[in-house]
Amino acid sequence: MNNEFAEIYEQLVIRRAELASRLERIKENLTGGRSADSQEQAQELENAEVVDALGNEAQMELSSVARALEQIKNGTYGVCVTCNEEIPLARLKAQPFADRCIRCATAEEIRGPR
Repeated sequence: MNNEFAEIYEQLVIRRAELASRLERIKENLTGGRSADSQEQAQELENAEVVDALGNEAQMELSSVARALEQIKNGTYGVCVTCNEEIPLARLKAQPFADRCIRCATAEEIRGPR
């Protein structure tokens, strides 16, 4: 592993643990018992939808963290997946699972989802 990325690696490992813990709490919340009262059930269902969305967001971030950790291990971390240029260390420190340089990330945002 590149020593240049050791600090980022540690941050990613900590973030992975935080996200795993959050997902476990979300899962416990979603599998909790339901109220017998119909009004409370409706509120619980609405809350469960919000919690589920948060879980999906956490899962996506967890996937990004796992991908970044794997890239650090295999020596491909810090290289833009679009243009193969080196991603500046300052960007990686600010956004540890960035896989595009600012130029390519900005171009991707302008193009929008496909």
